[in-house]
Amino acid sequence: MADIHIPNPRIAEREKSGPHLTKHEHIGLNGRIAVLITNAVSTMWCAYIFAIIALISLPSAISGGTAALISWIAQTFLQLVLLSVIMVGQKVAAQASDKQAMQTYKDAEALLKIEDEVHRLVKMNNELTQEIHSFLTKNSS
Repeated sequence: MADIHIPNPRIAEREKSGPHLTKHEHIGLNGRIAVLITNAVSTMWCAYIFAIIALISLPSAISGGTAALISWIAQTFLQLVLLSVIMVGQKVAAQASDKQAMQTYKDAEALLKIEDEVHRLVKMNNELTQEIHSFLTKNSS
């Protein structure tokens, strides 16, 4: 008598939940506001606008001497422009990470299904082997 194969419950659990991605981390009102602002500031267009804003004050920084120019570079230009550029880089890295997570999820999903099928086949093989063994021992007596 063959036992009914019961698939690994993790397969159904994974199908319901899917992969965990960066976008799943936005929780609550504060999280939504932070994401909205981050998405607005983390664009190269925002970096260009910040660069233009910073360049408006460059002439007065140059006329103020070396200290004023260094201060302008460090406190105005780098902070305004690099902030957006770094955020764009982080956004790109997060998207790449999500793609990698999705691929890993799909690979793990396939492996779970293959493992479940192998388990089913091994169980079937054991049952058939037992039947053959029973038949041979009954007929050899």
